[in-house]
Amino acid sequence: MVDQLGTESLLVLAAYVALAGAYLVVVPLALFWWMNRRWTVMGKLERTAVYGLVFLFFPGLILFAPFLNLRMAGQGDL
Repeated sequence: MVDQLGTESLLVLAAYVALAGAYLVVVPLALFWWMNRRWTVMGKLERTAVYGLVFLFFPGLILFAPFLNLRMAGQGDL
C-alpha cells in the first residue's frame, strides 16, 4: 500500500511538472517564435488570437521577455 501511494504521488508530481513546464516554457517559446515569424503579415483574426494567447500565457512570456528580442531588423545604415 505504501509503495503504491509513493508511485501515485510521483505520477501526480510528474504530471504537475509536465503541465507547468508546458505552461511556463514550451508554449511561450512557441508563441514567441510564431510572433517573430508572422508579426508583419498577420491578419485581424490571427492577431486577435495571438493577443488572446499572450494574455493566457503571460507568466511564461514574462519569464523569457528579458532574453528575447522581437524588434524588427532595421534598414541598415542610413
